[in-house]
Parts: sequence; structure tokens; C-alpha cells
Amino acid sequence: MDRRHFIKLTAITGTSAALTACGNPENQVIRFIPEDDLVPGVATWKPSICPLCSAGCGVIARVMEGDAEVFRKGQAGVIRMGLAKKLEGNPEDPISQGKLCARGQAAIQITYHPDRIGNPRKRSGERGSGQFTDITWDEAIKELTGKLNALTAGNDQASLAFLTKPRRGRRLELIADLLQRYGARPPVTSELFSDEVLRRANQLTFGEHQLPTFDLANARYVISFGADFLGTWHSVVLQSVAFGRMKQGRPKFVHVDARLSQTAANADEFVACKPGTEGLLALAIAGEYAVDAAAEKTGVGRATIERLTKEFTTHGPAVAIIGGAPLAHTNGLFQAWAVNRLNLAAKTVGNPGGLTFAASAPVVATRSLKELLDVPPRVLLLDDVNPVFTSPPAWKVAEALRRVPFIVSFGSFIDETSALADLIVPDHSFLESWVDAAPETGTAPRSKYGPVMRPLYDTRSTPDVLLQVAAGLAKPIPGLPGTFEEYVNAERPEENRVQHVPPGAKPRELANTRLTIAWTDPQFDGDTSQYPFHFMPYASQMLFDGSLAHLPWLQETPDPMTSAMWCSWVEINEQKARELAIEQGDIIEVTSTQGSVRAPAFLNPGLAPDAVAMPVGQGHTNFTRYATNRGVNPISILAPVTIPETGTLAWSATRVKIAKVGDKQTYDSLILFGGATRERPDWTHGRGDEH
Repeated sequence: MDRRHFIKLTAITGTSAALTACGNPENQVIRFIPEDDLVPGVATWKPSICPLCSAGCGVIARVMEGDAEVFRKGQAGVIRMGLAKKLEGNPEDPISQGKLCARGQAAIQITYHPDRIGNPRKRSGERGSGQFTDITWDEAIKELTGKLNALTAGNDQASLAFLTKPRRGRRLELIADLLQRYGARPPVTSELFSDEVLRRANQLTFGEHQLPTFDLANARYVISFGADFLGTWHSVVLQSVAFGRMKQGRPKFVHVDARLSQTAANADEFVACKPGTEGLLALAIAGEYAVDAAAEKTGVGRATIERLTKEFTTHGPAVAIIGGAPLAHTNGLFQAWAVNRLNLAAKTVGNPGGLTFAASAPVVATRSLKELLDVPPRVLLLDDVNPVFTSPPAWKVAEALRRVPFIVSFGSFIDETSALADLIVPDHSFLESWVDAAPETGTAPRSKYGPVMRPLYDTRSTPDVLLQVAAGLAKPIPGLPGTFEEYVNAERPEENRVQHVPPGAKPRELANTRLTIAWTDPQFDGDTSQYPFHFMPYASQMLFDGSLAHLPWLQETPDPMTSAMWCSWVEINEQKARELAIEQGDIIEVTSTQGSVRAPAFLNPGLAPDAVAMPVGQGHTNFTRYATNRGVNPISILAPVTIPETGTLAWSATRVKIAKVGDKQTYDSLILFGGATRERPDWTHGRGDEH
């Protein structure tokens, strides 16, 4: 029965095993026996964990009785069951503290999405055609098991690869454990807005390969180098709550950047800095780089640098944060190291109002996407990751995946990457699964929760599928639990421990304080004379890296800085636009050495004159009815420049040129540009002392 043929569920009554709608046997609706003891009209609240970013925010779901379209034993029908109606932040969770961002609110739409894959499918057309045929779980498990047995028979277990997004928790630990026991190499992780450069710098400087926790609530002076920590960077909910508490006192917040982000808009002072030079400004404030040389390189006036230095050293506790674009230059490691030096100079590491490191989970060894592309495997498993969309075209990810003989996707939706799969074995949604989190920051220990509701469709928990396959191999993998529930609940020595650098203590990084990383000029793709603008793609407040573009609540939520919805846009400095006779809404073509995209212009007074910016998230060619063929993808014009020390994409290293190609016009997509004005920063870059 096609789901579109269901009659309105609210009109269905009775408890018989089957109902006939309008006397038509083809519209027969199965009424399954209720699975839950529910009290009509009475809500219960059940805990879970938001999966839409790596912060690990605890949520509670309001669960009430309702009729649902479900699949049971291969049959579609209706059942009265407990349904999650609303998500809120969990007041008892140390990360969310009862708060939840817009993305977390929209996470419930994953479960009820009309384009969610509800059962296993096997490719029936050409790779990428999107043509799949429904199969049973027995057939799917047999197919996957057979491919792995074939690798074992050929003593070629190393030809199995697992590609996933970075996670912190039992799921990735289980994946890594299974791969090792099978004889394969560690999992491969892919993430566009990666913080691996900062983790590497923290390892070198502090001996901690992770992101720090910032005690904003007790800080009295904060300087952020590009980190949109109130919008999209790192643990936004936790940081927003702490920032709100900080502002109850008399602190000062300074933001250094080339673009006015949501975080920058909340700053007491906005300092314009040339892209890729933020680390020199940090070293100058720390007293480790000549002020005159820093002023020349960064475009920040000498008087400003001297004033910031005095404020940072006398208005403590003070802390410096770096994230986002400054880390995505070819000299990103230097940038992160320089800010670490500033924090060491201020002696805020391990002290109130400074930064600490939480040790709540072991770090799982992973490999980079570039390594996978260089040597494609024979069998590839995909878990909730879409590198075809989030990688520059020059990497030729789609072409590399087409060379893989067999691909399995565990995703719940068809996207640009999963469309290349041979087999789709869809996962439960997070509300239907056992979930856990080991937050990288904050004071939260590892948390774990059972399902909020029963599965709607014929899906299965991906970790459970992996365990079933491991047990069913010709050479079964021994020593594993039968279910992911058992794996999650198995106690480990590090369970529920959180370690911080004690206040006033000397952390491990003091052994590395003499480490020096040399300054190098950031390298850009595109000659300045032909491509005069720095290109600044940035994480969308709602759609992030594009992985959330399929959720309509996020598509229709206005961007907080532009009020735009359901579309793409090009941000250009307001004064520069007047010089080029560009008006709000004019169609702009942005061109790099890799290609071009077109979108309406948004005149932004808070953007450097020599830069243009675009939000990432739109431009999908295949990602449900809500995201497909909507807007453009700025990643498609990024140059394949990487950061040498990590191999991650230097997404700030592309230069572009722009041209007006059309006047304002009405679009199918809804675009609302608000008329709010903001204080204009001084973009004279070195012509004056104060910025």
C-alpha cells in the first residue's frame, strides 16, 4: 500500500485488525493492536540526545498517544502508539541546561519526514539514477554478509572502508572496534567545517587533542578570532547560556573577523582584520610579535593593538577563542597556535574565566577522506555523511565512489552520496534508537538514553545491523554483545568521569610552551589581479553545512542576519556595491578558478570591501523535496587547497571575481531581506589607528 493512499488517520476508529476505506479493497488499512499503555491526552516526557551537531545537547521529548502510519512485519497500517510531539532542552542536562537551538527544535522532523526511507532497498538502475527496488531485511543482510565473506575469502579485509561523520560516543567506538576485529583499517571521517586544525594545535600546545571548554560565565574579557560561538561554532547552546551569564556583569567582548556574523553582532567591539592574519594579531597582543609589523600585516591600527593588549592583560579573567574561517587558511595551524600562546600568556588555562579540557571519552583513531579517495576500497559503508556535496569538485569524490564495486548506505534519506549506493539499509531515527553522547566540552559525563518511541517504519538501528552482520559472517567476530543496547550500557573504566585542569594547576601543555610554529603568509587560489575578492563561505545558521537542508522548519526560519529563507545569496560590502552599481537583490555571478555560481546580492555593511561571502547549505541536486534544486552550492567553486598538517580543506583559501548579470527579479524561492542597519566597521585596513 502506498503511504499516499492512507485516509486521514484522525478519522480512523475501531480496533479491528483491518478496515476497508470506501469499500475499496485496494485502500484497505491495517489497524494494528496498540503497542503502548497510554492515557489519552496525558503527555509523558522522555530524554534523548540531539543528533544535529557534535555538541551532544540533552533533550526531552513530549510523548502523547496518537495514530501513526507504520510498517509491521512487511505490512503498512495504522497503530495507536506513543508519538514524540515536541522537543525541548533537558533542564537536567549540563550541556543544554533546558535550552535548545532552532536546529534542535527541528530535529523531530527527521522522524516524520515524508521522504524518509522506510525499508531496505537495492539499486535497480544506473549508479546515481536514484532507482531502487524494495527488498527484505533478510535479503539485505545476506547481500552485505556475502560481500564481507568474499573479502575474507580473498584475504582482502583491508579493502573494506567505513565512511562516517565525526562522532564522540559508543557508535563510532563500535564501528572502530568492528573494523579492527575484522581486519580493516580505521574508519574514515568527513566534515566540511572541521576543527581538526584546532585539535592538532591543542595537542601540540596543551597535550589535549580536543576542543576546549571556555568558562565564559566567569570571564570578564573575551576576544574571539572568527569563532561564531553564538551561531554555528562548537557547542552553541552551552556557550550561549554562559555568554548570557557573562553579560550580567561588566565584561567586554571583542570580535576579530572580516565579516559581521551573529556573534560579531553581539560584540562590544568589532575589529576588522585581513583574512589569514588573525594569529599575528593574537601574538602581538600576547607581546610576542612586533606591534608595527602586526599592524602592517593585519590592517589593524597600532593604537588599536596597544589598547587591546592593555585591556586583555588588565581586565581579567580574560580568554581568547579561535574558530571558523581563521582556521581554514593554509596557515591555520599557526593561527590556532598563536591564540593558544595568547591564552598561556594570560595564564587563563585551567583557571576560572579561562579554558579547560574535559576528558569524557577516548579519542577514536580515524582516517581522512583524501586517503580514501586515493585508494578506493572494494566495499564501502556510508553512515550519515555526504562528501559528494561537501567536497570541492576537483576532489572528484563522485567519480571515486563510482569506482567502488559495492556501496552500502545506512542513511535515512537519499542524497548526492547515498544515491550512488548499491544497497540502502536505513537506520532508525534518533528518537527510535538507543543514543549516547560523550560531549567534548562542558562538565557533562557520558550520557545514554533508550528509545523515546517505537519505530514507525521497517528500519533498524545501524549498530544493531553491524552486530548482526558481524555475528553472521563465515568467520564470526567473537567477543561482541548481541545488541547495541548491551554495548552502550556496558561499563568501562573511563565511564562517567570528567577531568579538567584543576584551577591554578600546571597542565601538561607547560612542557610544550617552547614550541614555536613559524608564520607563513596564507596562500590563496586565484591571482589577485584577476580574482580581487576573498571568498568567504560560512556555515548557515539553520542549514549548517547543508546536511540539514531537508528539514522544512529550518528552510523557512529567517536567517538572523539577512532575514532570508529558502534561498542562497551573495553578501557584498555596501560601499563596494555602490561603486559597482549593484543594488540589493541584483543577480551576481561569483567566479573562481573552479567555476561560478549566481545568486541575489545582499548588501552587507559588516563585510570587508575586498571580500564576498555566501552561506553554505543550499544547492543540493538530490536531497528530498525540500532541498533539491534550491539555491546554489558555494562549495562547488572552492579550490582544492588543503591545510598541510591535517589534510583538511582550506575553505577560506579561494579568491573570486564578481559581476552583475541581472537586475532584481522575483524568484520561486522566498527571499526576504530586512532593512535593518548596523554600525559600520572601519575597513580602511591600516589607514587609521582606530578600527
